[in-house]
Amino acid sequence: MAATGQLSARPRRAWITFAARCLTVCMLLAGISTGAVAQQVVERIAKGRPGKDIRIGVYINIEPDCTSGPLPALRLVDKPMSGAVSIKRGRVTGTNYKHCLALEVPGFVAFYRSKPDFMGVDVVTIEVRYPKGRAETQRIKILVSGSPWRDI
Repeated sequence: MAATGQLSARPRRAWITFAARCLTVCMLLAGISTGAVAQQVVERIAKGRPGKDIRIGVYINIEPDCTSGPLPALRLVDKPMSGAVSIKRGRVTGTNYKHCLALEVPGFVAFYRSKPDFMGVDVVTIEVRYPKGRAETQRIKILVSGSPWRDI
């Protein structure tokens, strides 16, 4: 067994996927309930398999006292060409977020599902408006592949 100092492709991709998911959650949690009126554009990438639900966003609102604030309003700005977007309501848990050691709050989760025979890239744009005036436009590129390790 030789040590080359490099990661194999599979663990590296898994690490990149993990880091991207952590960054997505941090971006969604950061600045929630800031009270500032700002329009921000966020571009993200999601990956998944044809005909299966692919999680493309989690939307919550955490107050300074670690309780849930009013949920944001979501609007589909640009529909995907080869699939559909659905929103489900659920409970989101988290630990060690700023001064909140543990929390469980309601939230919206957005899913994309491609047509069963589609493989390629699809794009969806969602507008997120928080109660205190903060707004964000999310442009999400969805990579649909038959293999979880295949790059498109």
